[in-house]
Amino acid sequence: MPPKQPNWRSLMFVPTTAERFVAKAHTRGADVIILDLEDSIAPAEKQAAREALPGAAATVGQGGAEVCVRINRPLDLAVRDIEAAVMPGVAALMLPKLMGPEHVRLLSEAVGAREAAVGVEPGRTRFVGLVETPQALPLLAEIAAADPRMAALGVGSEDLSMELEATPGADLLYHFGMMVVAAARGAGILPMGAVGAFAGFEDLEGYRAGLRRSRRLGFACASCIHPSQVPVINEEYGPAPEEIDRARRLIAVFERAVAEGRGAVAFEGAMIDLPVVERARRLLARAR
Repeated sequence: MPPKQPNWRSLMFVPTTAERFVAKAHTRGADVIILDLEDSIAPAEKQAAREALPGAAATVGQGGAEVCVRINRPLDLAVRDIEAAVMPGVAALMLPKLMGPEHVRLLSEAVGAREAAVGVEPGRTRFVGLVETPQALPLLAEIAAADPRMAALGVGSEDLSMELEATPGADLLYHFGMMVVAAARGAGILPMGAVGAFAGFEDLEGYRAGLRRSRRLGFACASCIHPSQVPVINEEYGPAPEEIDRARRLIAVFERAVAEGRGAVAFEGAMIDLPVVERARRLLARAR
């Protein structure tokens, strides 16, 4: 059976060799810490970053966050990254610049071999997929459903914008973001990202507004590079207390109606039926 869908809201990037950031990462409140081997690590430092992974994973995971490692795209680097990253303390790998479903399955085969070699439970290592090229966009649904390891899917906005020779922002990302939501939800995994206007670290209210809109559109989690963004993501992508309370009351009213032989019932001025109740149940499951 596929692993249970994770309950992630925030995923924070940390350069694996940045000891100062690694030391504090577990205090930031992120659900997932992404130790980066890709963009933030210079080519000459890749091997040093791989060698630093065991210690860094133990440090960033000490507060209960799950640990993810972003590997490199070129296959020769990806294989070495997988050999270094697959270990009991790492829950997931982020796969950049995915080309299609066969690319996912190829990397899954390499990860499976490494799990067997180091004694990690088969299938335990999850995948967070990134699509960052125009060629892969039509394959989003196939990528999302390519392998049971897939846990989340998003588009890499900066790389994709560069490839399209476009300016990153809400106008560009809305269309591709909704493609991600449909593909990920259809495959039963988490849609990752946001479609709001790009906001600087100092404009947290603008960032919040973008996240709030994105959650209404169906996104479940988002990555970030600055610790100040983590609590905003957690608040906007996690159920609010009033939402949890309303969901509980809604379910209770519906269950009483079902016990009385009714399939729909009025609740707070609106009619509710099974799809509405299922959405409330999912919200409570996410809250737990």
